[in-house]
Amino acid sequence: MTDHHGDSVRDDIFSKAVRAGKRTYFFDVKSTRGNDLYLTITESKKRFHDDGNHSFEKHKIFLYKEDFEKFSDGLLEAIDKIKDIRSGDNAFIDPAEEEEEAPKHVDGNRFSKTEVYTDIDFEDLED
Repeated sequence: MTDHHGDSVRDDIFSKAVRAGKRTYFFDVKSTRGNDLYLTITESKKRFHDDGNHSFEKHKIFLYKEDFEKFSDGLLEAIDKIKDIRSGDNAFIDPAEEEEEAPKHVDGNRFSKTEVYTDIDFEDLED
């Protein structure tokens, strides 16, 4: 497909909307001018103003094919960790106590024996 300038148009290949509470997530597969595929992930949330009107606040991530596997691995690992914590399989460690006991890597960076997480609700992140 070409536009009126003769350039290849970025085609929408696939779109999936996921409604999750107050938010909607859009997963859109698109093609570049060079026919490579990429993914956009958009979070959309309806915001109500004092005057009764509303607007949509959107945040978008562009994910390119060379990052698909690493992104997927990181996302799944983070979700699995949340599930472990929620099931009570992990104990929380006070970061102040952990600081003194953590072993050092050769380059001087600290690694904690147990990862530290804060229990938050995503609603806490709102303005």
